[in-house]
This record gives sequence, structure tokens and C-alpha cells, in this order.
Amino acid sequence: VQLQASGGGLVQAGGSLRLSCRVSGGTFHNTVMGWFRQAPGKERRFVAAFRWREYYAESVKGRFTISRDNAKNTVYLQMNSLKPEDTAVYYCAAGNRIILSTISEETAYDYWGQGTQVTVSS
Repeated sequence: VQLQASGGGLVQAGGSLRLSCRVSGGTFHNTVMGWFRQAPGKERRFVAAFRWREYYAESVKGRFTISRDNAKNTVYLQMNSLKPEDTAVYYCAAGNRIILSTISEETAYDYWGQGTQVTVSS
């Protein structure tokens, strides 16, 4: 299974970006998809996930939306009202055997994309 993330870039505070993550080599529609991010000098943290519904970190609720297109084997992360503290490398992840209680834990995911940089200027 390979994950290819794209869509990062530089944006001003209050702006929007949409990240994409295309999955190849697996059975996408049964796979739990997640987004994590890692800011400079910090640990990688959960952002959002999609199983049969959406799950979000408190810090992004109401601003970010995760969605998936099974026909395109792609998961998206629409990020609105971006803040400088959203600056990080964003990673998509996939897992086939994730239980609900671990959906926000990076160790639950089996496959990872290469990361895409998001920089929000103030």
C-alpha cells in the first residue's frame, strides 16, 4: 500500500488549503484514513480520521473537514480559517484493523504518506 499526499503550501492566516492523499495498492473502501501533523520540535499529533464517520482533534473542529472519494481512492483534508499554529508537516495514514478507541493514535496506522508542508503566515 502506498500513500501519496499533496496540496500543502504557504497561506496567510484565515486562508484555506485542501490536502489530498491518494492510496494505491490496497482495498481503499475498507481502510480507515487519518491525517496527522508534526510541527517543528513537536511530536506528531492526530488531526482527523474517517471511518464510518468523521473524527477530529479539538484544535481543528469546525475548521477542518475530512472526506473521502472511494472511486478515486483518495482522502481529502479541507482546512479553513487557518492559523499560524496549524503550521506543520501533514501526513496521511491508513489502517485496516483500527479499533475505534485507538483511531487518534499513530501506532494504530499501518501505512504512511511522505508528508506535505503547510505553512500559515501571520
